[in-house]
Amino acid sequence: MMTRLTGKVALVTGAGRQKGLGEAICRRLAAEGARIVVTDIGTPSPNMPAERIGTSAELEQVVAGIREAGGEAIGMALDVRDEAQVEAAVAGAVARFGRLDILVNNAGIGYLMEPLVDMAKERWQAVLEVNLMGAFLCTKHAARQMIRQGGGGRIINIASVAAKVGSMHLAGYAASKHGMLGLTRSAAIELGAHGITVNAICPNHVTTGLGSVQNEYRSRQRGQSVDEYLAEMRSRIPLGRVGWAEDTAKACAFLCSDEACYVTAEAMNVSGGQEMH
Repeated sequence: MMTRLTGKVALVTGAGRQKGLGEAICRRLAAEGARIVVTDIGTPSPNMPAERIGTSAELEQVVAGIREAGGEAIGMALDVRDEAQVEAAVAGAVARFGRLDILVNNAGIGYLMEPLVDMAKERWQAVLEVNLMGAFLCTKHAARQMIRQGGGGRIINIASVAAKVGSMHLAGYAASKHGMLGLTRSAAIELGAHGITVNAICPNHVTTGLGSVQNEYRSRQRGQSVDEYLAEMRSRIPLGRVGWAEDTAKACAFLCSDEACYVTAEAMNVSGGQEMH
């Protein structure tokens, strides 16, 4: 495995679920030499039940898995909607590892699927608060630390192909991810003078725990089995398969590395050719 990130410290949000995008990203960055701060909300709250979040127990399992594979990691509970918690997480990363070089904004809600005309304001607000405001707060405080310590940094926002096209019964999710691209581009302009690059990754469908929820919802909506729905999806992807968590993790590792030092304000598709703009 390459060691492009040796000596770097990365904080990854929404990473406390096994077999999720966040875990795959943490494992990849750790395998390339980074020391990892794995965060997730830890405790259920309204619109975020235990089966949809990284609980404290599962978060520790993710950390243990990274350590067992030879990586260095710690876990922290973090509700990205709470600015005081965000500030404390950044301070905690610095207290443990001495610096912060990489932020990956991965925390998100994508399981609140329903028609726009039926969506309660509270559910819309929950999606926007986690997916967009959380990314803003984490970017703000991570960037402050990166500027203080000097030497630049990397901020990666995990968006979605839904950041570029509409998505039925996912209006809040698509709106939040479109907003994340605006945040990415604006932050890149402001932070470039400090050597901090800001990019987004736009994966297509990945069958994580969240992806499974979407599969079940979409297949019911279409009157198909899950297998039939996935087969139809694959037929629309030039590379002939849905995304894997590792695909996004590899792209993230590249954008975190010195090889991507002249790449900023981009929204990189990782979609097997499904999304082309």
